[in-house]
Amino acid sequence: MKKILINFAHPAISQSKINKALRKGVENMENITINDLYANYPEFMIDVKREQKLCEEHDVIVFQYPFYWYQAPSIVKEWLDLVLEHDWAYGEKGNALKGKLFVQVITAGGDASSYQGGGVNCFTFNELCSPYRATAKLCKMDWISPFTVLGIHRGLQEEKVRYHVENYRIFINALREDKIDLEKAKKAIYCSTNLDEIIWRN
Repeated sequence: MKKILINFAHPAISQSKINKALRKGVENMENITINDLYANYPEFMIDVKREQKLCEEHDVIVFQYPFYWYQAPSIVKEWLDLVLEHDWAYGEKGNALKGKLFVQVITAGGDASSYQGGGVNCFTFNELCSPYRATAKLCKMDWISPFTVLGIHRGLQEEKVRYHVENYRIFINALREDKIDLEKAKKAIYCSTNLDEIIWRN
């Protein structure tokens, strides 16, 4: 059973509906560690050694956050800048993250039609997330397409929220049980809409 670290980054969690529900849906699962970056570092004074130790102790590194202006909240960038040190995360001696899985769980206001070449946002989600894919590659990690919940600005009824939470639990459980087909997950537009295809079935 793999150990999963969820670096949770929401700067306004009291106002969140879907991120709060997603987190609650998985936080009591075995081998799951929730690392709330804004709660732990309200002044952005990130404890690099603590964060590196957490990464070393886990097999899957998840970043869960809302999409703000086509990118992650600022603390995620701060985390990447400080924690991914040369000769720890990358470089000739930087093998601490080698072979670990890099996963993004992202919520966004726009729907799927917004995130394509002819859409209002001009680019696909995978194009907008390309810096993270490059980061994973540099750190010798495996990257897969993001798990997304889109169209939240149109409002999500409770039934839809429960649907996304259950899908998230299924996804996290498959990661934990090492039942994700990585090659298919890399090629999927979104892991969240291709669960039946990317999860190994016994």
